[in-house]
Amino acid sequence: MTTSPHTELSILTVPAFNDNYLWLIHDGEHAAVVDPGDAAPVQAALAAHKLRLTSILLTHHHADHIGGVPALLREWDVPVFGPRNDGIELVTDKLGEGDRIRLPVLDLELEVIDVPGHTLGHIAYVARTPGVPWLFCGDTLFGAGCGRLFEGTPAQMADSLGKLGALPDETLVYCAHEYTMSNLKFAQAVEPDNAALAARAESDGALRAAGRPTIPSSVGVEKATNPFLRVTSARIVRSLVEAGRLAESAAPVEVFAALREWKNTF
Repeated sequence: MTTSPHTELSILTVPAFNDNYLWLIHDGEHAAVVDPGDAAPVQAALAAHKLRLTSILLTHHHADHIGGVPALLREWDVPVFGPRNDGIELVTDKLGEGDRIRLPVLDLELEVIDVPGHTLGHIAYVARTPGVPWLFCGDTLFGAGCGRLFEGTPAQMADSLGKLGALPDETLVYCAHEYTMSNLKFAQAVEPDNAALAARAESDGALRAAGRPTIPSSVGVEKATNPFLRVTSARIVRSLVEAGRLAESAAPVEVFAALREWKNTF
């Protein structure tokens, strides 16, 4: 469990299941949890750090992101913020593109972005101030990768990633899974001469070898190393063409679709 500071607020990294990360935003006394797929590690972290839960934030409806909500609500009477159009019955405050919320007690403002693709109603949360911006993006953007298209289209996911890639480079990316090393193997296969990518593979590999998370990364790092944010890279396009997965005159959304399809079976 690690902590990332944000002026007077911090973020606790709470591992769950095999590779999930649940996030606790806290001020040393009160906390909001992001995507609590499992209540037990959240309750343990709250108890260990003597925190009181004041709100729950959800990005999409998959069980490993919402499964712990009922148990948490039995213990804590708190609002549940979540997507307006993703079919989550426990959401009390339904949100969509352009909405802004202020977390109870913590006094942190979050901006909501619609990011369909992984699911049709998926949303992300951005905290722009104070200090370094934070992005809680669920299963849309991963370290060196992106989520599978379970419900949305390649065009929807490409547009969603474009929104996230337009955030300031220093924005810290708090995604929901530790997939970085497997994603980096694919990224190096499709863009083998990317020096920034090679450096990231070495540094993130050292983190994992030491038992530490590779998350958060940053938007700037993702733009330099994540193939799904680099669909205009001539080297990536060439890799896809050489693999027989793309025509040379393909549009960027076709490049994205071919990359995602290749990654599905990589």
